[in-house]
Amino acid sequence: MRRWWPFTLRGTGALLLAVGAFVIAERAGIPELLYFATLLAALLAASAIALLLTRGAGTVSRVVSPDVPEVGGTASVLVRAGLRSALPSGPGRWVDALPSGLSGRAEGASPATGSTLSGTGGAVQVRYDVVGVSRGIHSLGPFEVTTTDPFGLLRRRLALGRTTPVTVAPAIVDLAVLPPASGDAGGSRQTTTLQLGQGADNLVARPYAPGDSMRRIHWRATAHRDTLMVRQEEQESSPAATVVLDRALSRWSPLAAHAPGSDAGFETAVTACVSAVARLVHEGYTVDVVDSDGTLLIDPVEGGDDGEARAAAAGFATLRARADDPARRVVPASAAALAGPVVVVTGALDPDDRAALGGVAHHSALPVLLVVSEHADLSRLRAGGWRAAVLRPGADVAAAWDEAMDEGYGRVGR
Repeated sequence: MRRWWPFTLRGTGALLLAVGAFVIAERAGIPELLYFATLLAALLAASAIALLLTRGAGTVSRVVSPDVPEVGGTASVLVRAGLRSALPSGPGRWVDALPSGLSGRAEGASPATGSTLSGTGGAVQVRYDVVGVSRGIHSLGPFEVTTTDPFGLLRRRLALGRTTPVTVAPAIVDLAVLPPASGDAGGSRQTTTLQLGQGADNLVARPYAPGDSMRRIHWRATAHRDTLMVRQEEQESSPAATVVLDRALSRWSPLAAHAPGSDAGFETAVTACVSAVARLVHEGYTVDVVDSDGTLLIDPVEGGDDGEARAAAAGFATLRARADDPARRVVPASAAALAGPVVVVTGALDPDDRAALGGVAHHSALPVLLVVSEHADLSRLRAGGWRAAVLRPGADVAAAWDEAMDEGYGRVGR
């Protein structure tokens, strides 16, 4: 009733009093009471006219910080809404509609607004926090302001502006560092010497940049080019790693092909994928993220750039499961030739899948397999060189990662 009833508590009392006064004045023949009832009715009519002169300006802007929150992370929303009114309005309430993918308390009291005729106008600026519930692109709004007339008798709800899309990325779980063995195979940033011949004069030269050591000045190149040159003795290169996220629908619930957040198992797999990417990037690897059919899911993420790894997670906000390819691979055909770390995140496995995975572990410096399932027999894969763990839907990704890194295998998610 409160949604459609235009009168405030004060206005409702004034309306009832006016109606009662009219009835009593007519039956009792009291002209003074009739004047009083007429005055109350005129006041209500004036309040209604004042509300009709109040209109929304349609200017609503939202600033979300951070602009891409994670699942379980908090973001601050700053809303600025313009409100024009030929007459001043009293204090009211504001509500910003929240989608199911975000939670929080987006409502509060709005201040009184001045008249645009006086040059002051009206504006509402509010701030509230939201928490990411599920990954995806969710729409904030519309922003609704409930205003009252100057007498506080009637209210009017105004929906201002448009909705604002907010991208919620999957959560990145902090995983344990890689074992030392992976570093022996190129697990840290390496340097290579770019010598074109014998002797220091044959090193590649480049223009001097502020901060370069004067001991690296290449005098022969400087004299030849008439500009200060330095020796380019070293070039940093990042070793490569690959993360495979198996999106074949047969390994997941049919819900995984619907809206993001529908299937708990697939959501756990996406979280494990972006967490593995973040760990490998932090360790200095340049990471390719591919589907089991070899499709590149995001652009390669450069090693050592943690911020880039978190930004890349936004690319998984709308990721869904897909129909199986004819080969029904767990890893791409090219994975058998990968020498760097390979992290495979998949769902339910069958015996043929285990056979296909067997040849990958012998080439990789760090083969890691996370199987998102209630149960899976991974003893043969572990014996074949895989650091494998079962990750139950909704269980702790970090615990499964620790289990895979550990020599003693147990069960995660009990």
